[in-house]
Amino acid sequence: MKGLRHEITPKPAPGRMPRTAGAPSICPILPILPPLPLTRCPMPDLSAAPRATLALYGGGADEALVALLAGLLPHPGAPIEVLTTASTANPARTAASYARSWEARGCPNVGHLEVDETHPADAPATLARLRRAALVFISGGNQERLTQFLLGTEFLAVLRERCRADEGFILAGTSAGAAGLAEFMLVEGRGWRSLLPGGVAVVPGLGLLPGVVLDQHFAERHRYPRLLHAVLAHPTCLGLGLSEETGLLLRPGQPAEVFGDEVVFAFDAATAQYISLVGPGPRQPVSGHGLTTHLLVAGQRLDLATRRVVG
Repeated sequence: MKGLRHEITPKPAPGRMPRTAGAPSICPILPILPPLPLTRCPMPDLSAAPRATLALYGGGADEALVALLAGLLPHPGAPIEVLTTASTANPARTAASYARSWEARGCPNVGHLEVDETHPADAPATLARLRRAALVFISGGNQERLTQFLLGTEFLAVLRERCRADEGFILAGTSAGAAGLAEFMLVEGRGWRSLLPGGVAVVPGLGLLPGVVLDQHFAERHRYPRLLHAVLAHPTCLGLGLSEETGLLLRPGQPAEVFGDEVVFAFDAATAQYISLVGPGPRQPVSGHGLTTHLLVAGQRLDLATRRVVG
């Protein structure tokens, strides 16, 4: 039977060398018959956890998110910047709407941070505002626009450094604005066909949340199949599915905490005993067993480094 299969077991097969510390973080998919055991892939190094506060939101009505972020600011006049790079339908209106929401909560210092086809990311004024902001909020839209306009820029380098070292900084995103922050993001995959070989497209995100592939509008748009396929293909990454009006709050030195009305899903294939990404026929779905799944609601917490629920 032909196909691309691999098993993941604690020990390497006879005659196979174990993976070295410098091996890639994503398991190789090897053409082998019959299936050969491989060592477990090395987990991403999450020891350098960000000192900033991150808020990831699954989309939908976001008044609760706006209120949460207003409460996290060091003072009501702290500068907020709304980054609308992912937006294609009237980003100025999007920024103005968020500004009104924060102003209604006593936070009047809200700016529109424009990075798009006509506003370069590395413009001096843009970088100055990024360095000054207490909160950068990334609106929804198309997450591929975030990587299109931000990868390889000084803007992203500044944002990454502020996340790494600035305890007073807050970075938040809703919908595509949340998905784009992860190491990997999903850009294709619909319904049950997402479980067929080639049924999903997983591409690099901005990498501000290493070891994670993140999907948004998760329960409402029935995206379970595509995220499961993604973590089977990238078993070192934790899959996080954020339902609408629900999110994760990541505070420095603390586990990620769920907030909102619905459910956050976590899929972990790092301990899977078997993964098959291509079956014997063209319509054979992917398969795997031994995955870990969590369904988390408001107040419950997940340690992203150990992948354990801690409360």
